[in-house]
Amino acid sequence: MLLAMLPGGALAQAAATEAPGVSASTLLQTILGLALVIGILLLAAFFLRRLNGGRGFGSNGPLRVVGGLMIGPRERIVLVEIDDTWIVVGLVPGQIRTLHTLPKGELKPGSDGERHFAQWLKQITERKNEGS
Repeated sequence: MLLAMLPGGALAQAAATEAPGVSASTLLQTILGLALVIGILLLAAFFLRRLNGGRGFGSNGPLRVVGGLMIGPRERIVLVEIDDTWIVVGLVPGQIRTLHTLPKGELKPGSDGERHFAQWLKQITERKNEGS
């Protein structure tokens, strides 16, 4: 209401003295507040991990994923360990099925299977090229 009583030139002059944008002190205060919040989150995660015995979150049960294999874009086979038993599980969208159960054992390196697959693929492509 007081601004309405000022002449038009005084109103324009008052508006010109205020700088548009954010002041440096406001920007600094915002950055320090954000750094404080991030620091508190990191500190809380550190203490929660220490209370959990150094293990990651959710790894405190008898269930452990030993390995997995992608069959398709949304299909997967997973080897799950529960105590002294391995369970082979098939995962598809909206469904989980037990494929096989076996006693816990040792995993062989996967390089042999990869070599066999590479040899098979090479033979198939050579046959295809010979036929063309």
